[in-house]
Amino acid sequence: MSTDDKRIREFAYQIWESEGKPVGEESRHWEMARKLAEAEALAPKKSPKAAAGKTSAAKPAAGKAEDKLNGKAPAPAAKTKAKPAATAAKVTPPGEKAAEKKPRAGKKPPAV
Repeated sequence: MSTDDKRIREFAYQIWESEGKPVGEESRHWEMARKLAEAEALAPKKSPKAAAGKTSAAKPAAGKAEDKLNGKAPAPAAKTKAKPAATAAKVTPPGEKAAEKKPRAGKKPPAV
């Protein structure tokens, strides 16, 4: 099995799970997964280091040049945290509606 087939299989499984594991939708899931895998393969690839280096290096460099001209000490760079994978948004396949989240029920007061 090629890596493309494996990726399509992974996408199809994720779609199947996200729809509540319905029976008889295999061909539709497989076609949606194939389209997602094609789009992923055609998307330009950037390394995480290159993307992070461009955004974080551009802002402080401008501030340092200004500070040198004004004789001031450079301000510390702001740090940002990456989102954990568990809280990342799920991808909704094309042509599908996003599942609406149910509101969480509040805690019940303790029985007296």
